[in-house]
Amino acid sequence: MTFTKSLLASTAFMGALASAAYAQTEVTWWHAMGGANGERVDKIAADFNASQSDYIVTPAYKGNYTETMTAAIAAFRAGEQPHLVQVFEVGTATMMAAKGAIYPVEQLMSDAGEPFNGDDYLPAVVSYYETPEGQLLSMPFNSSTPVLWYNADALKAAGVEAPTTWDEVETASAALVANGMKCGISFGWQSWVMLENYSAWHNMELGTKENGFAGFDTEFTFNNDKVAARLQSVADMQADNKFVYGGRRGDSLPMFTNGECGMWMNSSAYYGSIKSQAKFEFGQTMLPLDTKLADAPQNSIIGGATLWALAGHEAEEYKGLAKFLTYLSSPEVQAWWHQETGYVPITKAAAELSAEQGFYESNPGTDTAIKQLSLNTPTPNSRGLRFGNFVQVRDVINEEMEALWAGDSTAQEALDNAAKRGNELLRKFERSAK
Repeated sequence: MTFTKSLLASTAFMGALASAAYAQTEVTWWHAMGGANGERVDKIAADFNASQSDYIVTPAYKGNYTETMTAAIAAFRAGEQPHLVQVFEVGTATMMAAKGAIYPVEQLMSDAGEPFNGDDYLPAVVSYYETPEGQLLSMPFNSSTPVLWYNADALKAAGVEAPTTWDEVETASAALVANGMKCGISFGWQSWVMLENYSAWHNMELGTKENGFAGFDTEFTFNNDKVAARLQSVADMQADNKFVYGGRRGDSLPMFTNGECGMWMNSSAYYGSIKSQAKFEFGQTMLPLDTKLADAPQNSIIGGATLWALAGHEAEEYKGLAKFLTYLSSPEVQAWWHQETGYVPITKAAAELSAEQGFYESNPGTDTAIKQLSLNTPTPNSRGLRFGNFVQVRDVINEEMEALWAGDSTAQEALDNAAKRGNELLRKFERSAK
């Protein structure tokens, strides 16, 4: 070999070593954010990647919440799991029961030497995802809570104010319909809004064992006469279109944004969609209070999802993941995410930054979700829920509530059927978790 060739070979070899030495450690993140929110997730990852040179976070959309969680579980069984996966709140019990699959996020942060203080986070957010001993299992990310959205122009034209009680909801709905609207109020994610949050808002349990937090051997109690009375009243409002059912999840959003319904109860995270679609002045206010049950509300509970670290990767990769979670939770990132989407900022500092930036002053009502979640210290009835198989249970609740709206059952019959079928799914989960 000539001197020149030897030098070139040596240079190439050293370059390869240098490239290997400075190669970025990849962290994979599977998520369920499509559309505009998917683009925002990509931006968060890209901005983190640009902020340092040691790690690269690679996000990948895996379908809706159920599909993403199912894909992650299957990938773990095949030994091909991502480092991080987004799981919606009702999948918490399922993730906890996946023995050996998860790496508790608070433990991960400690093992990686990354600073973490649980007191920095909104109590109503982190309490949902903590063990009984207070250890945080997954990192809050896109947390929301249901609010009452209203068409301010339509309410003004009908001569009524935004309602604060259920009696006022009925009065406002009647006024809206009398003034020419096709419906007074609708809602989506009906189990979350009308069972889970209605119960928490009035400090009533959904099930025994502290809504499942104190053990998987729990039973549903949401089929009580208080919830039944409210749902029957809503069903009766259908007679003159004061209430119109518009489907599961967010299917009924167009009924609100196109001016068909004057009020809509659903997630605070629809802020971005409503802002871009509505051609009228809109607002949001707290969930209505049932004054027959309480003099004041307790607190609402969250929806949305958290980020779960999965076991089975190298320590250096988890170090990169920990640094990304610190970045993700920073006030600047969380304030931006909150203001863009309507999800609540998961930390107190991010909420304070949003206030300092004038966001709430310029966009009245956008702090409603934070106020609802922070209204009071969560009780065992208003901390949240941790029922096994609750993804399937929500399907059962949807089916039985749709039978109520169709006039095929009374509210009490629908709730009794849902509780019976739901308890069967709880027992199935309990057996599988042993």
